[in-house]
Amino acid sequence: LPTIDDLTMRQREILQLVAEGFSAKEIADQLKVSHRTIEFHKSKIMEQLNLHTTAELVKYAITHGLVVAS
Repeated sequence: LPTIDDLTMRQREILQLVAEGFSAKEIADQLKVSHRTIEFHKSKIMEQLNLHTTAELVKYAITHGLVVAS
């Protein structure tokens, strides 16, 4: 099974920002890339981790300590 260790640093960064509640556009502005680039990364992350929804992505990030649930 793929794990968080299989993600690139950029993918982890994007996963963390998504889990913190930022939109693709907000993340794109912050990282100085297009929102389509963020959407591409997000879909690749979901594919690699076999996740199907943003909610699953957020849960995964929390479970693996990328963000702390508030």
